[in-house]
Amino acid sequence: MEQEPHIVQNGSAAAGAPDMAAQRKATYARLFRRFVWLTILCSLVPLLLVGWGINLHYTRFARERMLNFFETQVEYHRKIIEMFLNEHSSKLQLIAQTHTRDEIIEPKALQTAFEVFNKDLWSLTDLGVIGEHGYHLAYAGPYDLWSRNYAKEFWFAQVMQKGLYISDMFMGFRKEPHFIIAVTQSNGDQKWILRATINTEAFRSLVENVRIGKTGQAYLLNAEGVFQTSPRLGGAIMEKSTYPVESYHEGIQIRSLEGLKGADGKERPRQIACQAWLKNPRWLLVVKQDYGEAFGDVNYANAWTLVFLHVSALSILIVSVLITRHMITIVKRRDTEADRLNDQLMQAGKLASIGELSAGVAHEINNPLAIILTERQLLLDAARQLPMSGPEFKAQFDDSLSQVDIQIQRCKRITQNLLRFSRRTESLIETVDLNAFLREVVDLMDREARSSGIKFFTELDPALPPLLSDPSQMQQVFLNLITNAIDAHAGKPYGSVRLTTRADDERRQAKVHVADTGSGISPAHLNRIFDPFFTTKGVGKGTGLGLSIVYSIVKRLGGTISVQSEPGTGTEFTIALPYTPPKELRESLAEGHART
Repeated sequence: MEQEPHIVQNGSAAAGAPDMAAQRKATYARLFRRFVWLTILCSLVPLLLVGWGINLHYTRFARERMLNFFETQVEYHRKIIEMFLNEHSSKLQLIAQTHTRDEIIEPKALQTAFEVFNKDLWSLTDLGVIGEHGYHLAYAGPYDLWSRNYAKEFWFAQVMQKGLYISDMFMGFRKEPHFIIAVTQSNGDQKWILRATINTEAFRSLVENVRIGKTGQAYLLNAEGVFQTSPRLGGAIMEKSTYPVESYHEGIQIRSLEGLKGADGKERPRQIACQAWLKNPRWLLVVKQDYGEAFGDVNYANAWTLVFLHVSALSILIVSVLITRHMITIVKRRDTEADRLNDQLMQAGKLASIGELSAGVAHEINNPLAIILTERQLLLDAARQLPMSGPEFKAQFDDSLSQVDIQIQRCKRITQNLLRFSRRTESLIETVDLNAFLREVVDLMDREARSSGIKFFTELDPALPPLLSDPSQMQQVFLNLITNAIDAHAGKPYGSVRLTTRADDERRQAKVHVADTGSGISPAHLNRIFDPFFTTKGVGKGTGLGLSIVYSIVKRLGGTISVQSEPGTGTEFTIALPYTPPKELRESLAEGHART
C-alpha cells in the first residue's frame, strides 16, 4: 500500500551482485568462526582448565586421605600387636623376677600364674618352667610335654643368650603352628626358663580383624616372607608368601604392587600395600587391598566429574554455536535492511534529480508557451483587421484559437504545479491551505490515475481553517498515500480515490480521509504496515519504507494516522493534523535555520 520506487540495476551492478553475495557469505563464515573461537577461548578453555585443575586437586586430596587411612590402620594395629607382645613379655618377666625357681615349680604356683594370665583373655595355650638341662621342671597346660627335651631347639639357645625371646611361628613337638615368649632367670648358679605358648587363634584374631572392603586384608610376615598369621584371602600360617619382603626400615611404607600371584596361582590385580616392621620380634605387618577397590570411590567421583565437565563444555559449545548463528542471522538481517535503505536513499536521490529536471523542463516549457500565447494574440489582432473569407471559417478560426488558449492555460497550470512541488524541498513552518494543497496534489496525480481507470473524488470542508505546518513534509505524506491508493487497484479495470477533509475545532485539528476501492489489506498484515521494510509487494517492487516514512512524518508534525481496511473492498487512511505544529518541531526547525 505504500509508494515504492522501482529499482533499476545496470549491467555491471547485476554482474557484480553474485561476487558481492559470495564475499558476504565468506565474511559471515569468518565471523561465525571467530565468534565460536572467541567463545571457546573466553569460556570453554577456562572451564576446562579450572575443571581439570579441581579434578586433579580432588584426586590428589582423596588419594592422600586414602593413603593416610592405610597408614593409620597399620600404625594402630602395630601398636596393638606390640602392646600385646610387650604386655605378655612383661608379665613373664615379672613372674620370673618375683619367684625363685623352687617357688615357681610348686604345683599350684605355676597353675595359678597360668590362670591369672588367661583371666581376661585366653591368650596362653600353656605355661612351663624349663631347667637349663632342657626338661620341664613344672608345666601348666593341656599337652604332655614332660618327657620332651628342648635343649636342642632353636629357641632354647636364643633365650639363654638374650634373656627374652619371642619366636617365629613353628610346629614343635605339638605338630601345630605356634610361637612362644620365653624369659630366663638365675637363682645363684641355677638358670631356668619361663616359657609361654601364645594362643594362635587369639593372636590371629588380634591381627586379622582389619576389614577393608572385599579385598582388604592384614597379616604378619617374618623376615623370610613366611606367614605368621593366615591371610583372609588365601594362604596359611607358615607358608611362603609371594609378597616381596624388603630389608628392615623405620616407620611406615606404602607400596604399589603388580603381578603378585594368589594362593591359587593366578595373578592378582594391582594392589596397594602399607607395611611396618615390629621391633620384637622382627615381623612385617602388611595391610593391603586391590588398587581398584581402594580408589574405587575416588575413580567413580572423578569419572562423573569429568563426564559433567565435558557435558558442560559440550553444552557451552552447542549454545555458543546456536547463539553465534542467531547473531549472524541478525547481522545478515541488518545488512539486508541497510541494503534496502541504501536502495531507498539512491531512489530518493534519483527522485530529487528528477524533481530538479522537472523544474528545468517546466521552465523550458513556459518559454514556448508564452511565445504560442503571443502568436495567438497576433492572430486574433490580424483577424480583426483583415476580412475573413466567410462566417463559417471565422467561427472555426475563433473556436480553434479558443482551444489553443485553453490548452496553453492547462499547460501553464501543470508546469506551475511542477515548479511549486519541486520548490518544496526545505522544511519550513508556514501557513498551508489544506484544501488548496490537496487540489494541487490531485491535479498532479490526475493523469496517472486516469491512465489506470481511476477517478478522484474530493469532499473538502470549506470551513477548514489554514494550518501552520511543513508543506514539504505534507507533500511527501499525501503523495505516498495517493500513489499507494492508485497501486492498490492493480488488476482492476477501474476504481476511485476519495479525499475528504473535516475541521475538528474542539480538538483544534484537521482530519483528512484518503479512501480507495482497491484490493485492501489482510488482517494479518494490518498491524505491521507501518513497520520499516515491511511490504506486501513483490520482490523489486517495494522496500517497505513508504508508510513507515508517512507514519514518522505525521508523528513529527504532531498528528496521528490510522487505517481501516477490508480485503477486496478497499482501504481508508485517516490523518489528523493539528492547526499549529508542536513546539519541539518549531524550535528544531528554527535552530536549523539559524545554523544555516
